[in-house]
Parts: sequence; C-alpha cells; structure tokens
Amino acid sequence: MTPIPVKIFVPRDSGALSLGADGVAAAIAAEAARRGVAIKLVRNGSRGLYWLEPMVEVATGDARLAYGPVASADVPSLFDAVFLSGAPTSHPLALGPVAEIPALARQHRIVFARTGATDPLALDDFVAHGGFRGLARALELSGAALVEEVTRANLRGRGGAAFPAGVKWKTTLEQSDPVKFVVCNADEGDSGTFADRMLMEGDPLLLVEGMTIAGLAVGATRGFIYLRSEYPHALRTLMAALAAARARGYLGADVCGSGRAFDLEIVVGAGAYICGEETAMLESLEGKRGMVRYKPPVPAVAGLFGRPTIVNNVITLASVPAIVEHGGAAWNQIGYGRSRGTIPLQLAGNLARPGLVEVPFGLTLRELIHDFGGGTRSGRPLRAVQIGGPLGAYFPAAMLDLRVDYETIAEAGGLLGHGGVVVFDDTVDLARMARYAMEFCALESCGKCTPCRIGSTRGAELLDRVIRERGGAANLELLRELCDTMTAGSLCALGGLTPMPVMSALKHFPEDFGLAAAAPPP
Repeated sequence: MTPIPVKIFVPRDSGALSLGADGVAAAIAAEAARRGVAIKLVRNGSRGLYWLEPMVEVATGDARLAYGPVASADVPSLFDAVFLSGAPTSHPLALGPVAEIPALARQHRIVFARTGATDPLALDDFVAHGGFRGLARALELSGAALVEEVTRANLRGRGGAAFPAGVKWKTTLEQSDPVKFVVCNADEGDSGTFADRMLMEGDPLLLVEGMTIAGLAVGATRGFIYLRSEYPHALRTLMAALAAARARGYLGADVCGSGRAFDLEIVVGAGAYICGEETAMLESLEGKRGMVRYKPPVPAVAGLFGRPTIVNNVITLASVPAIVEHGGAAWNQIGYGRSRGTIPLQLAGNLARPGLVEVPFGLTLRELIHDFGGGTRSGRPLRAVQIGGPLGAYFPAAMLDLRVDYETIAEAGGLLGHGGVVVFDDTVDLARMARYAMEFCALESCGKCTPCRIGSTRGAELLDRVIRERGGAANLELLRELCDTMTAGSLCALGGLTPMPVMSALKHFPEDFGLAAAAPPP
C-alpha cells in the first residue's frame, strides 16, 4: 500500500520569503527525497508571527504542529527528530500545536481566520474552510437587505477614514445610473502596514467574495482591484485566484448560476502614495495622473468614469462575507464603544515580536505592545509609538494605557488609520522624525493645492532650522502657523494630516526641539 504523504506547510507570504521560506521549502523537499519519505508540500500564507518565520507546520490529524523560525540548515535535524511523525518533539524549534501558540490563542481572528491555514491558490481548500458561505447567503437577499446587514454591523472603513461602509453602499444603491462599480483600494502605502498584503497573498478568494457581495448589494457588475506596484507576489496570487473563481462560476456573467453578473480585474498602480486617497486612485484608474478631485460629488454618487462607485479597502471588503454569513448584529456585538468588530493591527519598528494581530477594538496600547509585541527588540526603554502611518501622531510611553479604538485615539490627538503601530526606543529623535513627515509630504504631494505643495517644502526647511538652532521661539511659532494653514487649507488628508506627527512630537517631546521637557500627566 502506498503510504499517505505527510502534509507540510511552508509559507509563500512575501514576508516569509524575505526570511528564506523558499530555501526552507526546497530543503524539506530535497531531504524527504533523500530519505525516501513521502510528503505533500503546501505553500500557505503567513500566520503573521513574523518573528517565527519561516514557520513550518506539520499536519497531525485535526491539529498542526509548528516549528520556527526554521532555516534551511535546520531541516536535517528536524527530520532526525522525526518531526513528520506528528508527535511532539523536543527539537529546540518546536512550538507545539499552532492553535496553542500564545500569540495566536489570544487573538479573535475573523478576517484572518483562514490566512496561514489554507493553500491560498486552492479554491477547494477555501470552500472546505467556509469560503463562499457569505456569497451563498448574499444570493438569497436583495441589494437593500445586504446593505442593511452591513449597516447593522456598523462596519467602518478599515483603510483609515473609518467612514461607515453602510452609508457608502446605501448611497450607491440609491443612484439610478445603470452602470456602477466596486473598487478595492489595495494601494497599501502607510509605514508599518501589511495587513492588505498578507490577506491578498494568504486568502485572496476572501477579497473576491467580499467584492462580489458588494457588487450584488449595489447593482454593480464590474469591479477593480487597484493594487500597489510594490506587491508582485500579491499580484500573482490574485491573478490565480481570479482565474480559479472565474473557471468555477464564482465570477462572470452568471455568478453561481444566479443569473446575476459580476467580474473583477486588477490594475497595478505606479508607486504614488497619493493614490491611496480614493479620488486620486480613481483618476489613476481612468489612466490619468493621480491627483485629488474636489468633492462633492463623492465617489458613491459619481466615481469611476463618473459612475456611482463603492470604494473600500481590502480589509473592509474582506470583513463583508462574515457579516453577511452570520448577520450584522453578530459583528456589532464585538468591539468597544462605536468601534465594532475586529481590527487587524500591524506591529512594526523596534519590537521583539513584530507581526499581525487581529483582535476586537478596545485593548490598550500597553497590551498590544508588551503582551503581543514583547516590548522593544533592543531591550532599551520604549519612548514613542506612532499609530496610523506616516501621518499619524507620536504618543509617549506615558500614554500606553490608551484604548485602541477610533474615538479614543482621535480624542488623544491621533488617528488609528490602517492600524499600523510603529515602536521606537529611547534613541529616537522626534524632531528629526517630525522633519521626515514634512519631507515625506513634499515628496508625495500631488501638487494640486498650495498648502500641501508649498507648505510641506517650507515645513521641512523650517524644521531644519529648528533642529540646527535647537528651537527658537520665532521658528516654533512660525511652524505652528504653517501647520494650522496646512490642516485647514489642504485639499485632502495628505496635507491636512501631515501636521499631526509634527505637532504631536512637539507636544509630547518638546526637549527634542530645544524646549523644556513636558510635565508628566497627572
């Protein structure tokens, strides 16, 4: 009798690839062949535990045992330890059952439940793990009923603005135009963010399912994924996913035999940060230079090619299948305050355990950074945390008890944004980080409005003077006035939010600007 091959999982996620996952996979295949052992090598997505990547998993009946971080040179010793037997081993890289790894066990994974568990290119694997159940229910409901479920869930945009998805969808549904579009903003450009990439590489069919449901909800028959050019692995995975879905009738002129049409295509951007702004992205999709549009009209009324258009980011759309399958009320029971459901938070910077954490809104920064992130990798004291990408505020260590939800972070003078959390130890110079924010804006501005185009350049020059002269009352007063002008007068969030990291650094870390240190909070 032919032995049943042992199933071994090695991530194909680009983060894992950068740490040597391809070499590990090749070494496992070669060692198995050398020893005459039958294996089935599956390239899964990453679980998001990047300090353990490449993380190898061995199927053991209903469970999977994990080992990591595995290097190619470790592979012979894993075979010597009989890791293919499925029995726990004493190998120093053994992590035990995947589900019992503390960093995973403490999470509440809904959107990322399949990521890392399945082969992202195998449609049957997707279906076997609950895929397309949301779409099946969606095909039983009217467009208005689908919009009502999303509204009842209080799903808010995970791309940064936190705008209620149900309001967007209802607005597009109510438009009489016979041609409508669904656009996924996958131009993930914020520093410290990788949730979109992880999902597109690890569970791309979930995005396909979410976008198809959105199309059914508002009466759109065509959708576009606007993908960041720096994501070639995601592009290949998405293209394969679209082809598989189309071949099996989940996309096309007759979705699942329903008589309703919806199809998708991918458009790759050209590397402009400004195209993360929805109207600049629509300009780019139309083949024009990516520049921000004036509003109104909003895209839900007149978006792509002037037609009603839903624009949501990857995680927003990937949240929809679970909402439709289980009902909006179930999603709305999770979370904190007005922030409902779960949020994928990406931990980066000077951390011992960087990676992705999906949890309900409401945990504190301290829990996130210390319990999940393990504190600073350098071992030095934590000094600052930036939340929300390059335009997010810097918070000091004294504010780590802030809850992670939209309103609490906003009340503290910041924004949650796309959920990127970047940690700095006590060697960071916040005046230079503030200067970087202005320089970043100057480089990435589309140039349409003067406060952003000129203000950011003058801001970088002014901060050079502040750093060189160690403050100066006149310099700092001028900096505050410039930031006020950019905040009030910029056409979009790029110029409007650039002052946030600058002013938060000045507020919480005045000593880096040549001022007296701020008094500790009461």
